[in-house]
Amino acid sequence: MVKLKLLPYHEYRGVDHRDPIRYYYWPILGKLYRRRVELALSECKGGETVLEVGFGTGITFLNLNDLYREIHGLDLTADIQEVEKIFQQRGIKTFLNKGSVLSIPYPDATFDTVLLISILEHLHPTELREAFKEISRVLKPGGQVVYGVPVERPLMVIAFGSLGVNIREHHYSTEVDVYEAARKKFTEVRIIPIETIFGKVYEIAHFTK
Repeated sequence: MVKLKLLPYHEYRGVDHRDPIRYYYWPILGKLYRRRVELALSECKGGETVLEVGFGTGITFLNLNDLYREIHGLDLTADIQEVEKIFQQRGIKTFLNKGSVLSIPYPDATFDTVLLISILEHLHPTELREAFKEISRVLKPGGQVVYGVPVERPLMVIAFGSLGVNIREHHYSTEVDVYEAARKKFTEVRIIPIETIFGKVYEIAHFTK
């Protein structure tokens, strides 16, 4: 499995206090946060171009730079200039835009891979169809979509509540909603669950166009 390459925590910029970047460095929760990204990155086949929807701080960019010639990103809230500057200082050029997965501002058949980590659960079930339609449009023939979504369990709700986060105010679709929408548009390659002593808490999905 790919190991997530992280910058020192204080070097990440371009997001507000709600970004989960700090969790990646915590002793126990951090392992789970890193593992879900590592599993998603392990499914990325590499190529010319990748689009990450919801790139946030750019936590995947060091790894994606090893796999793709061009890294593109789409995010609704990130400070694009701040994020770009961080990686330019390390010789990594990124092509970042503000925007939504419901209206991806790229031409048809642009990307080898579209990556979404903990993004699709924030859409309402009725929006998932449009999201996957847009993802399909910008993927090259034979391209892949790799996504990760949480599997909601009572313990997860309690755990996030202890961090001051009510996930029911942010998660509108379940992993089943996302899967059913994806398989109507794409061909399933594999679903990878993340299991803990409390059961399955997250899953990575890999589909192809």
